[in-house]
Amino acid sequence: MGRALVANAAACSVEASAVVASARSAAVGQDAGEMAGVRRIGVPVTSNLGAALAGAQAVIDFSSPQAARDHVDQCALARVPLVLGTTGLPEGIEADLARAAQRIPLLVAPNTSLGVTLLLDLVRRAAAALPDEFDVSVVEAHHRAKKDAPSGTALALGRAVSAERQGTVDYAVVRGGDLVGEHTVRFLASGEELSLGHRATDRAIFARGALRAAVWLAAQRPGQYTMRDVLGIKSVS
Repeated sequence: MGRALVANAAACSVEASAVVASARSAAVGQDAGEMAGVRRIGVPVTSNLGAALAGAQAVIDFSSPQAARDHVDQCALARVPLVLGTTGLPEGIEADLARAAQRIPLLVAPNTSLGVTLLLDLVRRAAAALPDEFDVSVVEAHHRAKKDAPSGTALALGRAVSAERQGTVDYAVVRGGDLVGEHTVRFLASGEELSLGHRATDRAIFARGALRAAVWLAAQRPGQYTMRDVLGIKSVS
């Protein structure tokens, strides 16, 4: 995702002040623009997040669940707004997120696609409107290398359903090929079905959504935010 962020930054009116990778990454020391397949931008990839934070107005993190807690703490200490797009976050991190949000604007998004953000809202509205006789299933499909299952987005869709109605949500997972990401929420009753879904065909949509979120977040006060806030979607009444 780092390459996609750098490649799409200019189109989103964002300038990369630093690009951080694991100390084990072969990208460390390379020009971030060349690494991303675009022009040279004069920003070498570093493994030093603390130094990178010094000149940052916002951070976008798509790293790893193992590194997430440390990255949240470092951003909070430096008072730099953070868009956290990492999925499969460790148990108990909610307390760390709540503490960080007292110091910085913090946006946690299992999916930064604008289309998925709207899908979450539509699913909440459908769950609130349909009677309990409708069973609910979330079906998700991703490339064979994706590790967490169900995906963070599938779980977020399930939470959107559960926020509006009682009962269980079933999950079905497909892993194969180079699928970018597909999610469908199926509301099933005798004689009819309502399906709401989203299909990603280019990983760049997640980068563009995250960049848009970072620009928005940099102007906010400390607190916890979601992609719904970025789009200005009102709560279900």
